[in-house]
Amino acid sequence: MFLVTPGDELNTQPRQHEHSHDHEHEHKEELGLKPMNCPGHCLVFDQMHPSYKDLPIRLADFSPLHRNEKTGALTGLTRVRRFSQDDGHIFCTPEQISAEIDNVIDMLHHIYTTLGFTYQVLLSTRPDKFMGDIETWNQAEKALADCLEKRGINYQINAGDGAFYGPKIDVILSDVLNRKHQCATIQLDFQLPRRFNLKYVDSDGQEKTPVIIHRAILGSVERMFAILIEHTAGKWPFWISPRQCKAHFHITMQD
Repeated sequence: MFLVTPGDELNTQPRQHEHSHDHEHEHKEELGLKPMNCPGHCLVFDQMHPSYKDLPIRLADFSPLHRNEKTGALTGLTRVRRFSQDDGHIFCTPEQISAEIDNVIDMLHHIYTTLGFTYQVLLSTRPDKFMGDIETWNQAEKALADCLEKRGINYQINAGDGAFYGPKIDVILSDVLNRKHQCATIQLDFQLPRRFNLKYVDSDGQEKTPVIIHRAILGSVERMFAILIEHTAGKWPFWISPRQCKAHFHITMQD
């Protein structure tokens, strides 16, 4: 999380509330800018103390996220410093991985074809700098590959481009001008649950560590809107257009 401390010019003579105390204004306030939803969802899961009967637990969040992009990299709506993401995290058992990823792929295919996009699939594997052990990474990469192969989905290996905590399925969509955009992602994570010491009670009464599936379908909502605007040349499909109909009245005056 990025910490922001307002400067002295922002703290000039704050107006005291009748119930406030002097010590509340002794220190500068620290504000946090959230870069991702994953840690917050882990804390939510940790408060649930679930059993295996509660899994999978699916959490979704559209709250604003922040990335400190370089000024020269900012481009319209496609790359911004504050954005919303259709971010979801699925906490499940290892046995549930295949079914949950199938559900996400079904959702992704339905949405992208409805919006008129074609897409290709990449399997991004372990980067040079990563968390955890190679054996766990191999297990995660095989689980994703098995899901894709079981569905007969053609994919390419994108070596070394996985997240630092796990491999991922990246979906590259093509717009009407055949430009490529990376929006959707499905990431399999064995590491974050261990770092947060997340547990569920299994059928044998023992505590076990869940697996997290990170998923985003649209990705950045702002970026998706920018892609859609250019893809449709501003002529939105009827069902998504903010102005679905327009009435014209011709009035003639007669003596």
